[in-house]
Amino acid sequence: MKQIRSLVLREKRDVFLSVMFGFLAGMGAVALFANSGYLISRAAVTPALAILTITIALLKLFSFTRALSRYGERLYSHRATFTMLSNVRTHFFKKLEPMAPRISQRFRSGDLLSRIVGDVESLQDYFLRVFYPPVVMLTVFTATIAVTLYFSPVTAGILAAGLLVTGWLIPSWYAFRQRKNAADVREARGKVSTEAAEFLYGFQDLKLHQRLAHKEEELLQQSKHYVSQQAEAARRRLASRTWNQTAAFAVSWLVLASGAALTAAGQLDGVFLAMLVMISLTVFENAVPMAAYPSYAHESRRAAGRLDEVMADEASKIPEKEEKHPFPETAPEVEFNNVTFTFPDENRPVLRDVSFHLPKGTATAVVGASGSGKSTLLQLLLGIYIPEAGEVKFNGFSTRSLDEKDIWRHTNAVLQDQHFFYGTVRENLQLADETASDEKLEEVLESVQLPYLSLDLELREKASDLSGGEKQRLGLSRALLRDTPVWLLDEPTSSVDASTEQHVLEKIYQSASRKTLLHVSHRLQGLEDMDQILVMEDGKLAEQGTYSELMKKQGVFYKMKQTEAELFMTG
Repeated sequence: MKQIRSLVLREKRDVFLSVMFGFLAGMGAVALFANSGYLISRAAVTPALAILTITIALLKLFSFTRALSRYGERLYSHRATFTMLSNVRTHFFKKLEPMAPRISQRFRSGDLLSRIVGDVESLQDYFLRVFYPPVVMLTVFTATIAVTLYFSPVTAGILAAGLLVTGWLIPSWYAFRQRKNAADVREARGKVSTEAAEFLYGFQDLKLHQRLAHKEEELLQQSKHYVSQQAEAARRRLASRTWNQTAAFAVSWLVLASGAALTAAGQLDGVFLAMLVMISLTVFENAVPMAAYPSYAHESRRAAGRLDEVMADEASKIPEKEEKHPFPETAPEVEFNNVTFTFPDENRPVLRDVSFHLPKGTATAVVGASGSGKSTLLQLLLGIYIPEAGEVKFNGFSTRSLDEKDIWRHTNAVLQDQHFFYGTVRENLQLADETASDEKLEEVLESVQLPYLSLDLELREKASDLSGGEKQRLGLSRALLRDTPVWLLDEPTSSVDASTEQHVLEKIYQSASRKTLLHVSHRLQGLEDMDQILVMEDGKLAEQGTYSELMKKQGVFYKMKQTEAELFMTG
């Protein structure tokens, strides 16, 4: 909440004007009704015309002042709110954006979306219903009690007691009950968002496995729980408001009764009795927002806490750079020096004491069984993760000292999971090069054997209207549009037939010639021309060498080739 409060106070001018106009509007209402009560009482005793004239003129002045001040209060308080909300969104996005490659693996997508959208949006209530009302209430009540003290100390004391009850005791009691209630609307909404995302993403699989009805029932139960929590929160706010207003009316009756007694005892001029009652009826309008204060304060704290939980996630943070170095503009050499790495919240290391050297401008293949750590090598090279032991280096500079954005800018990475946006083929290709002409885009589609795809073809979300092989080739066509010194390919043609794969990889290798290329592959054909091959086994580098060297050695790679040959013969 400290961060949210600082973002609110950044708008000092609007905050000050909001409070000032809120105070003027509150005092304008008190003065208006006080003057009305006095005018009614004074008119009953046949006052001088001048007194009536002045009182009526003041009535009009206070009416105008109240309306104008209320407009100013609404204008500046809402401007401060929306500016603060914009600052929160910007601040949160700037903090979140560098963490994006890691954070998507730490939080479920529906819950993360709920935090980014819903929790940020809910913080708009912080200024209007948490920060601002107590300040206005205290200033208006203080000024009103000070004025009332001149006419009747007893009435001033009753108003002070009423302020204590409506502004502190009742809200504190409901705040205590709010804390005791374990269920939370924000968490319930996050669960609903998560379940809804899972339901939509897995709809086809759920239907195929005849589990659609079961998952739908789970989603409905989460939705009902969320609705019940919303209803409970609304009931608590309504109950607090009801008790608050009941206390305010009780105070007004007490003012009337004590005022009548004082008038009968000759300690109060009866002409002021109606004025004091009208003051008590009006001033407590400023205590009404405090009825909802506990609920909104709790929700704001929970929303800020859920956002802080994301931004404070240590496993998703990028470690501070030791000494920033620029990424090489030409093909660099790559080194892994005794690298050990374990994914967050896991016990088994994915990589164990891995060391190898890739000379600049060479092509290297990485092979091995599934789960042997091949893809993790690329994630470490991209700076998505930092090794817990050892160093990953480009031209002698550790990724700890390189800006991860600089790494991405100079790297052509085609990973297994590529995202395609809802839009045309042209728009998805221009992510790689927004200045590329239609002729160049059609040329790269031709090179990956996708000449039949129109640039104006509208792709569905995640390109669900394309086959797996077409998606991979479309991803490779984006890579062909970029000229970078490093190429990282993670099984880019695993869903492509052998003939098409050979043609596409020839184009890729041709474009990546004289670049530093690392190609993770589950297939062992076509590796004869690689400068070297790394063989991973159970998180370790089992073998390293050229194709002919590894075949002569008759080790792990040789056995893998033998197994592959037998499988093809059996097929």
